[in-house]
Amino acid sequence: MNSHENEKQEKRETVDVIANAIIIFFAVLNIFPLYWLFTSSLKNSSDVIKMPPDWFPKTMSFSNYADVFQNQPALRWTFNSIIVSLVTTVAVIIVSSLAAYAFSKLKFKGKNVIYIIFISSLMIPKEVMIVPLFRIIQEFGMVNSLNGMIWPNVATAFGVFLLKGFFDTIPDSLREAARIDGAGEFYTFYKIILPIVKPGIGALFILNFVQVWNDYLWQLIVGQEETSKTLMVGIASLMQDLSPNFAYKMAGATVAAVPMLVIFILFQRYFTKGLAIGAEKG
Repeated sequence: MNSHENEKQEKRETVDVIANAIIIFFAVLNIFPLYWLFTSSLKNSSDVIKMPPDWFPKTMSFSNYADVFQNQPALRWTFNSIIVSLVTTVAVIIVSSLAAYAFSKLKFKGKNVIYIIFISSLMIPKEVMIVPLFRIIQEFGMVNSLNGMIWPNVATAFGVFLLKGFFDTIPDSLREAARIDGAGEFYTFYKIILPIVKPGIGALFILNFVQVWNDYLWQLIVGQEETSKTLMVGIASLMQDLSPNFAYKMAGATVAAVPMLVIFILFQRYFTKGLAIGAEKG
């Protein structure tokens, strides 16, 4: 009996070792592009395209980063990207949480039909709406402004779809108990229901922030002046430059990638918890 248990224990340990080795392999595989991007930004341009490559930089210098911020309005681009992504994401969370709560907990005529029509907009590619959206913001005088990049991205059904699933898991008895205690609808939503769906809000924050941060096409169309460009558009203009300074371009790409990594690190606890809850619901 003991020998049989020892064999099972050895098999489990062997499986754990193999599983951990596979996880480490794929983790390194995913981290390597970031490592190569950062180390290349610290090299000379000739060392970036050197064959065979230097896996570890022989000399490291932050002069490429200094050149990006001195020769280009990178600080302005960074400020624009942070404002656009942060304001858009906060607005999406506010609008989506209110709409998701209404679709999940309130009763009104035609609720299911309106929700189906609303969610059906997810099947429409954003590229189809580029021209009418641009004409609308042109009429409002929002071209070359951050407002023109922010508000069209607030009207999205994805956040409503995501958060409604979290609101649906909350029992109606909790809301009814709050009403019996004299709480109003908004108080119930803000103080009782909303804190319960924090994991969903955290997941939505990361997903929407990254989506807006990388929304190159719309930001390129709206921000046509140098001072109204976002970081992604500005760095892309460096990539299109015929200058052969590849290390300089790598430094710009690193600057564009760092804020997304910071946001994910700050909200990863809510993100992973939100995904886990979503998986349990599925």
